[in-house]
Amino acid sequence: MVRKTLSDEQISAEAHRLLKQFYGYSSFRPLQLDIITAVAHGKDALVLMPTGGGKSVCYQIPAIMNEGCAIVVSPLIALMQDQVDGLIANGIPAASINSLQSDSDNRAIMEQVFAERIKLLYISPERLLTELPRWSQSMPISMIAIDEAHCISQWGHDFRPEYTKLCCIKEYFPNIPVMALTATADKITRSDIVNQLRFGEDAKLFVSTFDRPNIQLQVMPDPGKAQRISTISRLIATHPNDTGIVYCMTRKGVEAMHSELQKRGFKSAAYHAALSTETRHRSQRDFINGEIQVICATVAFGMGIDKSNIRWVVHNNMPSSIEHYYQEIGRAGRDGMPALALMFYSVGDIITLRKFATESGQADINLAKLQRMKEYAESSVCRRRVLLSYFSEPLEHDCLSCDVCSSPPQRYNALIPVQKALSAMLRTNEQVGVSMLVDILRGSQRGDLVAQGFHKIRTYGAGADLSVAQWQHIVLQMVQLGIVDIAYDQGRRLKVTPYGMSLLKSNVPVMMTMAATNATPVRKRASKPAYKNDSLLDHLKKVRLNLARANSLPAYLIFSDRTLSIIASDRPRSYNQFLAVDGVARRKATMYSEIFISAIAEWEKTHPGE
Repeated sequence: MVRKTLSDEQISAEAHRLLKQFYGYSSFRPLQLDIITAVAHGKDALVLMPTGGGKSVCYQIPAIMNEGCAIVVSPLIALMQDQVDGLIANGIPAASINSLQSDSDNRAIMEQVFAERIKLLYISPERLLTELPRWSQSMPISMIAIDEAHCISQWGHDFRPEYTKLCCIKEYFPNIPVMALTATADKITRSDIVNQLRFGEDAKLFVSTFDRPNIQLQVMPDPGKAQRISTISRLIATHPNDTGIVYCMTRKGVEAMHSELQKRGFKSAAYHAALSTETRHRSQRDFINGEIQVICATVAFGMGIDKSNIRWVVHNNMPSSIEHYYQEIGRAGRDGMPALALMFYSVGDIITLRKFATESGQADINLAKLQRMKEYAESSVCRRRVLLSYFSEPLEHDCLSCDVCSSPPQRYNALIPVQKALSAMLRTNEQVGVSMLVDILRGSQRGDLVAQGFHKIRTYGAGADLSVAQWQHIVLQMVQLGIVDIAYDQGRRLKVTPYGMSLLKSNVPVMMTMAATNATPVRKRASKPAYKNDSLLDHLKKVRLNLARANSLPAYLIFSDRTLSIIASDRPRSYNQFLAVDGVARRKATMYSEIFISAIAEWEKTHPGE
């Protein structure tokens, strides 16, 4: 189709007008306008932008600006529907065609596309590959956007074979600009995406900053199940009106975490691949709509979740790569408000993940990526610097907000406990794993320990003064420092290295970090939470939730937490003042201004002087 020829100045003026009209913002984030301008000029583009960085605006604005319909390739039906609902809420005509809709519904939508009454059409890669041969080259397509583009590359962290077939897009529509978007791709993945999609020689690469300074980064060596649950419980109780995600390595872990949180009275849901499609959809819908406080999930959950008020993400186990980790923590704080990313990790995690990597079809690269993840978890320098350096974005100063910066780890000479552990290993003929070793040192009476006669060795009970968590932390560091090895081919038994042997009768200090002690158990919850729930912002959140339920929409599609906090701070008194708030689009001002202005006045009557 014929593309408008506009100057950069004309594109900028029109893009800014549309941004305010449909999204409520008066200025673009870094790179957004550059990307919009490139696509408006017909260029292919690879866009790397962090989760919450505003990727969708980069193709939605050009879609509105140009004649015809933009085709958006998306991997999940639920994700498509979230995007469509958000666009319609902003007054932008959008739709999706998918297998959950009837053939007649899908045909009706395509008729709307050909009649140029839809600006954005969302479709799965599989469905697109089926439809492409049927579509005429005269079909009014303005551009094609491929979301989650890292799925295209075999080097990507979520490779999907069906995505590689998207290379045929250029065969059918050689003159239509294609935009590939992803939040995570290292250099080799970026190059592979461009080659796979057969981008033109004048294609543009846009790499935004990967820094999300509003997300506080914390890593904690596993303090034990009870304290992990207590820590997560405190996070939920501290953010009663917001939501969080707990990622677990296995389905069993998901179910166990979900059960523990429900026992404590929290509104929780589970999500993993073994659950029925209906159950997964219900859990995701309840999470999006704010009906639950926390979702416990495997990595099967979360791709493209566009929910702005996720205040925290916990990894109950260490992820397998920094790409996975970065994408998952990026689901927190999409509105730019403060958020927390907390990761627990243990020797057991590392053992399991190494096994998975070794058995994968790409053992070398997966083991290398796991090693980088492990180095991040064990870092004694600013975590944000370690994270950003992975994506070739050096940070020249410490962030002063991660756990390493705010509370540098205490170090002590751990030679004596190390010698006790080494002695116990040798006295069992190096036939035990981490759990049995810790139980021997603490003097456990477990049946299999006694049956093997381990209660008779000299170092039995020699470490009873330390907790299970403290011993696990010591053993983890012994592995990290090369004092012991893990024999994966012998049931994960611990083996003393030559370096470890040299320490048995040595006086050389072995400096280790102290085990975390800040995850103290939470007492039984009181009938009324200590959280003060009577601020104007809380009042407006209740108004928003009632509106969302009445309109069958997720609450964040009414207004994000960030926009709502500005409304609470500015307290607009008129339509024009309400429309001037950052994040309030014209359609939403028309629909909701009177409701929120009345709610502010109502709250002020009962809170005079506040």
